[in-house]
Amino acid sequence: MAKRHYIPVTADIPGAASEGNCALIRKVIRTALAAEGVDFPCEVDVLLTDDAHIHTINREMRQVDRPTDVLSFPEFDLTPGELPGPEDADPGTGLVPLGDMVISMEHVAAQAKEYGHGKRRELSYLVVHSTLHLLGYDHLDEGPQKAQMRAREEAILAELGITRE
Repeated sequence: MAKRHYIPVTADIPGAASEGNCALIRKVIRTALAAEGVDFPCEVDVLLTDDAHIHTINREMRQVDRPTDVLSFPEFDLTPGELPGPEDADPGTGLVPLGDMVISMEHVAAQAKEYGHGKRRELSYLVVHSTLHLLGYDHLDEGPQKAQMRAREEAILAELGITRE
């Protein structure tokens, strides 16, 4: 798969931005973007952190006073299937900035254990989930939107060959 996208992965906790984690995150994002028809160069910024920091971000940005597993901050207000256009590219880089994701590595470990699968699968799921949020998917209802998002998540994970390991 061509590396047309810029996906910086940073961490504010030791060891989180390992070569393996960064490679996995980039592969998952690129696969999710391709599956959703994103055929233009874009940027997705990723921060790997702990529960304390994601709690602070969640409280400051969403007024939700608790830690969470993943936060997504889309650049555009899209609906599923709608994509930004070339006119949305940053003139300096030529990349369309899709947004940012923040992932709690503590939640990755805890949820992998809780759901009975590996950390690799949990991290991949959260990255797919967040990428879909950046592309306009949501799951605030318990109906069709959530079902649509879950179906896309599972299809992308299957394409990656990621199972409940």
